[in-house]
Amino acid sequence: MNEVSLPQETVMLDKFAFDLNLELLHAGRGIITLTNTSVDRPGLRLAGFFNFYEPQRIMLIGLTEHEYMRSFSPEERAEKIKRLFDCGEIPCVIFARDLPVLPEFMECARSSGTPVFRTSKMTTSIMADLCLYLGRLLAPVATIHGGLLDVFGAGILLIGESGVGKSETAMELIKRGHRLVADDSVIIKRIERGLVGSSPERIRYFMELRGIGIINVKNMYGSGSVLGEKEVELVICLEHWKQGKEYDRIGGEGGEEDILGVKVPKLTVPVSPGRNLAILIEVAARNFRLKSMGYDAAQELIQRTIGR
Repeated sequence: MNEVSLPQETVMLDKFAFDLNLELLHAGRGIITLTNTSVDRPGLRLAGFFNFYEPQRIMLIGLTEHEYMRSFSPEERAEKIKRLFDCGEIPCVIFARDLPVLPEFMECARSSGTPVFRTSKMTTSIMADLCLYLGRLLAPVATIHGGLLDVFGAGILLIGESGVGKSETAMELIKRGHRLVADDSVIIKRIERGLVGSSPERIRYFMELRGIGIINVKNMYGSGSVLGEKEVELVICLEHWKQGKEYDRIGGEGGEEDILGVKVPKLTVPVSPGRNLAILIEVAARNFRLKSMGYDAAQELIQRTIGR
C-alpha cells in the first residue's frame, strides 16, 4: 500500500548543528520540530507588524535585526523580543555573522525553551543553506511498495503485485552491474519538480528472496552495488501475463504514474516463463535515455513506412 506523509520532522540538536555547521549556544527543549520550509527574519515583527506571522518557522537574526534591537533601551528591547516569543513555539533561533546574543534575547530563549545557534556565515549564505536543507527535509513524502534501481544512470522504479518477481529481477540487475537503491519499500520525496527515492534506514541494502531469505547486497556485492538515493525517472510495472490482453508492441502507448503530483513515464511489462526481465529492463532504460535525447525508434520506423 502506498502512503503519503505530511511534512513534519524532529531533529536532534547535535545533528542539526552538524548538518549546517552551527555552534550551539543554548539547548532549550533539546529538539527541533520542523513543519515549515520558510525561514523568518523578524525585522517587521520587531517593528510591531505581526500580520501573516508564522512562529513555526526558524528565526534567523542578521546584522540588520541585531542593530535594530540594539537601537532601543534595554526595557524597550526586552518588550519587543518578548512579543516575538509570546506568539508561539519557535523551532530555534540562529544568529548569523558570529553576532553576540543580546542578554534580553537569551533570557526569552531560556524561559521559552528555544534552542539558540550561531554561525560565522553571512546572513544570505546561511539563509540559502537553510532553504535547501528544509526543502529536502520537509519535502512531501510517499512510501511505495516496490524496488528502485539505477540502471545505466536511469532511476527505475519497479512495482507490481507481491510475488511477481521484483526482487529476483532486481537481483539479476545487480549481478549485471547495476545499483540497488531500495527493495520492497521505497521512500519517495518530491523535491521541487522532481522525485527522489531512497530506502528506509532499517532495511537499507537488505533484500528478501523467497527460498533464500534475507541478504545484504552491500556486503555480498560491495559498495559499488548500492546507491543511497536516486531520482525516479521511469516506472516499470511487472504483471503476470494476462491471456487476451493487448500489450504495447510499438512503444508509443506508454502511460504515466502520478506520484505526489508528478507524472512519471510508465511501462507495463508482462511476466511469463522464458522472458528475461533483467534484459528487458536494461533495454527500457537505454530506450528511455534515447527518448530523453530526442530519438524515438517507433517514430523513425513510422516515418520510414510512410516514406515508402
